[in-house]
Amino acid sequence: MSLPPVIAIDGPTASGKGTVASLVAQQLGFHYLDSGALYRLVALASAKQGVEVKNSTKLGFLVPKLLISFKNGQIFLDGEDVTDAIRTENIGLRASALAIYAEVRSALFDLQHSFRQTPGLVADGRDMASVIFPDAVLKVFLTATAAARAERRYKQLIAKGISARLKDLLQDLQERDARDSSRGTAPLLVADGAKVLEASNLTIDQAVKTVLDWYQSAIA
Repeated sequence: MSLPPVIAIDGPTASGKGTVASLVAQQLGFHYLDSGALYRLVALASAKQGVEVKNSTKLGFLVPKLLISFKNGQIFLDGEDVTDAIRTENIGLRASALAIYAEVRSALFDLQHSFRQTPGLVADGRDMASVIFPDAVLKVFLTATAAARAERRYKQLIAKGISARLKDLLQDLQERDARDSSRGTAPLLVADGAKVLEASNLTIDQAVKTVLDWYQSAIA
């Protein structure tokens, strides 16, 4: 019996991959996995429990105990709605820092695979195509320039009433890109067989249509 198909979309921070992936999943009626949210959930839970980012062993043991659920676009941790709490810049930085540890990535491996259900899954993250779902029917690397991504993140934060400086966001993204690309465990890279989608000058609708067209060609 064959496994449900997977569309794996990887890319750097603030490239728009989450928005594109969720809309593609919606169009196809597929399940959706925001793997970045899982790392942010670990970051939030570890911060609440006072576990240091450098303590990779404790972080690894923490993961199986987390009660995580995704419902109607909201994310719950131990029954509490943490949709907004995990999207702060501090939690994002903490998530990027703890994601370098093999203990954390290994603990989340099975959890991510549990999202692969009929009729299919669209998964976005850093290593969906290269590590978690190497047999994905379509692999996409969605990227954009650091400047375009910083501007996108800036507009998102301002729209939410959160103060931000474009210069600081750009520096943060560049540092995070360097860390994600150079880490020893599952570095951010273009997976074998992946199609690169440069979205700096594309609208969300254009990016979604491109991925959908690529998927139709892949299954034809």
